[in-house]
Amino acid sequence: MKRAGGHHPDLVLAGLVGVLLLFGLVMLSSAGAVLGFERFNDSNYFLKNQSIAVVIGLIGLAITYRIPYTRWRALAVPLLLVTIILLLLVFMPGIGSFFLGARRWINLGFTTIQPSEIAKLTFIIYLAAWFERRAGNLRDIHSGLVPFLITVGTMGALILAEPDLGTTIVLILVSLSMYFVAGAPWRHLVGIGTAGLGLIAILIKVAPYRTQRFTVFLNPDFDPQGIGYHINQALLAIGSGGWLGVGLGHSRQKFNYLPEPAGDSIFAVTAEELGFLFVVAFLAAWCVVMYRGFQISRQAPDQFGSLLAAGITAWLGIQAFLNIGALSGLLPLTGIPLPLMSHGGSAMIVNLTGVGILLNISRHTVRSVSRR
Repeated sequence: MKRAGGHHPDLVLAGLVGVLLLFGLVMLSSAGAVLGFERFNDSNYFLKNQSIAVVIGLIGLAITYRIPYTRWRALAVPLLLVTIILLLLVFMPGIGSFFLGARRWINLGFTTIQPSEIAKLTFIIYLAAWFERRAGNLRDIHSGLVPFLITVGTMGALILAEPDLGTTIVLILVSLSMYFVAGAPWRHLVGIGTAGLGLIAILIKVAPYRTQRFTVFLNPDFDPQGIGYHINQALLAIGSGGWLGVGLGHSRQKFNYLPEPAGDSIFAVTAEELGFLFVVAFLAAWCVVMYRGFQISRQAPDQFGSLLAAGITAWLGIQAFLNIGALSGLLPLTGIPLPLMSHGGSAMIVNLTGVGILLNISRHTVRSVSRR
């Protein structure tokens, strides 16, 4: 390995991300056409917005790819503090934007940003630095487990207050993944997992809409014209695709039957238009992305790089499979977007920025995964 600039990045990972990105734009042009015309009198409205976010995200990727990943260690605390401030600003009148019963956005006038998306990446950076500093204390309850729970709990509470249970679940799962990679004992992980399931049960119980969603998950036929409408339309779209799909651009569910076809439900439109065989290839591509990411983590030259790579990989992979699992009826619906595909500027920019960091780490692996 070259010590000055490192070797070539993981070209397989970069190529797959590029393919998924381009494919996402193609599917968005189809999935968002009807809704864009209806709401904004422009069939390409969502595609245009997403294209701008992609350009900004690729600039972010290029910048983070060139920044040595070790520099993020010193920025971990400042980035987390800025993120916390942004998460608090969403609750301030005149600054935070209220939409569909949630305060998740900051209104900049010309656009909005979603701090919870930024938090996913900055919290990963913070945890990577935090775990590295406490490497020798992770097995101790008082200096390892308790501070970890307080840190994750604080961030989770800020996001849950918006409310955004989906992002909170992603953050917790990614944090646990990094805790595992850092060397946490199994008894801590099992204890956290058990307590987490109990907490989720309480959160579902105290919020009627979450209770209804969980009821629909257990029984998809429950209230098909009401709370069960979304999952029933998603399953209808996926089932209608058959082996080869109905053809690109020919989805019927995107004609105001399937909620959020350009957003959280874009996978259902993809399955309907391209069919089961293409979906299998799509899932395989995501599996390879995760495999390459964890290989980068395993071969990183230091613990910070290993944890950072593992966190970014877990974040993208967990979010992708939670979205796909929910629309397939394997998990309750939580409103989690599909990385690199669902419409959303903040998510796209942060996703690509995180990929840039991951590719930079891949340049410094002890053994180049791009040449395996």
